[in-house]
Amino acid sequence: MTGLGLAGALWVALTTLMSLFSRLAKSRQLPLAYSGMILAHLGVAVFVAGVTVTMSYSEEKDLRMVPGNSYNIAGNEFHFIGMRKVQGANYIADEALIEIWRDNEKIGELLPQKRTYSGKSNPMTDASIDKTLFRDLYAALGEELEGGAWSMRVYYKPLIRWIWLGCILMTIGGVLAISDRRYRQTVKSKAGISGSAAASA
Repeated sequence: MTGLGLAGALWVALTTLMSLFSRLAKSRQLPLAYSGMILAHLGVAVFVAGVTVTMSYSEEKDLRMVPGNSYNIAGNEFHFIGMRKVQGANYIADEALIEIWRDNEKIGELLPQKRTYSGKSNPMTDASIDKTLFRDLYAALGEELEGGAWSMRVYYKPLIRWIWLGCILMTIGGVLAISDRRYRQTVKSKAGISGSAAASA
């Protein structure tokens, strides 16, 4: 299914680009409606690729970690450094510091929190996200356990940003398409014809 999804996304992208290059070979001027169609089709390809890869290769793990522990997920090393108290505007939080390493190089930090708001007894979880165009890494803090350990859940979501990028491209493509003045002229012409027919009647 992963192969079929990616093959479909690649097919849509390639046929769309072939159409674009063929059109550019004849004329450098592209109508808004055509440009919008190209963007929308590329958006579909990006969206399908994002959904396929995210559903196929996402990973998540519930962990029991103490400061100094680490866990590898998809080549990304989560190093649990420790805990600290954080005072917010209307809450107090237990905050974990988690460093992310890849290929012996630190590439980011995660700061998930367990917050207790003023006037409320039930704590709330505030997840932390390290995001790039090609993957998102999440960490959510759970309960404090015995021996200074904490439960936490870590996630790896590849290409999840492509889902939103595909939707954005499709939206922009649709706006460009309906902005083509040829459509407005067609509507006005039809309105004029209808008005003339009504007057004649």
